[in-house]
Amino acid sequence: MNRKNTPSVEEVAGPSWPAQPWLGGATLSVLAELNEQCLSLLAEEAAQEPAPSQPLLRDLVQLWSKLDAPALKRAAACPYLLMDTGFADPQRWMWVRGVQVLERERGPVVPFFSLPRARILLRTVLTYGWHLVQNRQSAARLLLGMSSQCVSLVRECTLTQIGDLADNHPAWLQPRWPHHVRIWREFLSAAVAGEGLPLQRARLRGLQILAADARAGGESHH
Repeated sequence: MNRKNTPSVEEVAGPSWPAQPWLGGATLSVLAELNEQCLSLLAEEAAQEPAPSQPLLRDLVQLWSKLDAPALKRAAACPYLLMDTGFADPQRWMWVRGVQVLERERGPVVPFFSLPRARILLRTVLTYGWHLVQNRQSAARLLLGMSSQCVSLVRECTLTQIGDLADNHPAWLQPRWPHHVRIWREFLSAAVAGEGLPLQRARLRGLQILAADARAGGESHH
């Protein structure tokens, strides 16, 4: 990234982050729209009967139910994607270069979501990520938490291959940090409460975790 033009995570996490011109308005509006779809899917899953087994849904069911339209908008206005499809996992993409990847290294096999529209969202998220690495690599690294190695690997995929992945690996669609219930509790509570310092802090924390994960992923596979 060009550090002269790229804001710090503190700047991005604040209320003014959509004004950052280097990211591009279209990129950010699509990100917010995707995050709304992600959050709606999670809230709908949490409301399913019988109660879902995933702690992220089961333990936070009351918070998910409070995510009305304004709170949804606030939560969706996050400077990173709230879903994960393995964009930070180089091992999952090594097949692009002809490397034989074991099935257990291709990502989760048990789907997090039971609702049919999760498959459509998976395809949309994968396609969004693919377009970012083709056109806005710095944005892909910030918004998706990609390491430079993952950017290179995903860039080598064709759009047809991205579609095939969506069809064949429905379990790839996972909420970001699915086992960290406390992070999500703080984030959702802040979004329900309103735009303010707690929500800015929650956004910043997510950015910091994403950046650390991307660094760790890149370093462990060099």
